[in-house]
Order: sequence, then structure tokens, then C-alpha cells
Amino acid sequence: MLALGSIFVCYEINTEGMPFIKSLLLSGVLVFTVVYILFQLGAFGGGDAKGLIVLSILFPSYPVYHLYGETYPLLGLPPVGLFTFTALGNALLVTIIVPLAMFCYNLLHFSPEMIENPFYMFLGYRTEVSSLKHKKHFGLLEKFELDERGRLKIKFSRIGNCFDEDQRPEIEEYLKKGLIKKDIWVTPCLPFMLSITAGFFITVILGDLTFYIVTQLIAN
Repeated sequence: MLALGSIFVCYEINTEGMPFIKSLLLSGVLVFTVVYILFQLGAFGGGDAKGLIVLSILFPSYPVYHLYGETYPLLGLPPVGLFTFTALGNALLVTIIVPLAMFCYNLLHFSPEMIENPFYMFLGYRTEVSSLKHKKHFGLLEKFELDERGRLKIKFSRIGNCFDEDQRPEIEEYLKKGLIKKDIWVTPCLPFMLSITAGFFITVILGDLTFYIVTQLIAN
């Protein structure tokens, strides 16, 4: 991204001069600082952090353009003109849709076992242990650990314990011994980069959805 986009950055520096350089420094420093802190706190991965930092360099100011008689972004410029922060905010809104969709899915496929952990209904879904060999790109919502007495302890995994194919025989063994039920909680592994990409296009086309929603709520 940076290698290809640097061509356009050099062009902007050559045509706009110092004003563009100032906005480039402001955007780069602020975004790098905030994103680095969030990365250290475990809010997202290193790839996501690098993507946002590069985005702050390629788009230091909010792009305004005209196409087919329309002026974009359609909702107008947000009060804070840092494009990357707006894209991140829109990405978070997109991410909120996933738990809501997951909850609706679980309501349609409701089972009595879900009552034990209703919070899980926003994060994942139940699937049979026998079907794990056919699934890809998912994590376990629970950790399985045997204590000294051979009793199985089941703990919630905050970020979804990444499933390793080597774990499958172990989980199947727990099922055979009756330590777990035939269905377990899993969560889809959706990289945040997908949300960032969606947030980017929403920001370019529509604008700041968070600011727009808040202003509409206040106005009404």
C-alpha cells in the first residue's frame, strides 16, 4: 500500500506544497500514536495497525470529489477532518453488526444449552464436535483444561482460542468420556481488516456515520 501510494503522496506534495506536508505530519503522528497504544492494549493486530498507519499517510486529509453530479462524501465533511479516524469509527460500526447478526442466527437455531451462556449468543454459535474436521477459520469460545484430579475445567476465551487441528482428537476424547456435550461454542475468525476495508469505502462514499447518527438522534 505504501509503496504504490507513495507515488500519489509525492504528487500531492509537489502540487500542494507545505499545506499538504503539514496535514501529512499531523495525520501521521496522531494516528500512529493512537493506533500504537491501541495495538499495545490488544485492541487489534499488527497488520490492522500497519494498515491504519499507512492509510493516514495516503489520506492525510478528507478527500472531496465530484462524480455524476454528486459531491462525495454524500453526508458532507465531518467536523474532524482526520480521514483515518473516521474510517476506523465506521469500521467499528460495521463490526457491531456481526454480534447482532450472530445473535439473530442463534435465535433461529435456538437450543436449551444456549440458556447457560446467553452472552455467547452474540459471539459465536454451537456446532457438533464431529463437524470440526469440516470447518475452517474459526476459534473456540471456551478453553478446556484438565486439573490435577482429572476434572475438566471450561473457561471463557476472551478473543476466541484459535483452533488447531491437533486439538480435535483431544476434544473428541473429552466427548467420548462424557466430559463435554456433543455441541461446543465456536466463533468465526473474521479479521478486523475486513471491517477496516468496509469502513474505508463507507467513509469515502458516505462520510462519518457515527457523527451523522448522533446528530440525527439529537435533532429528533
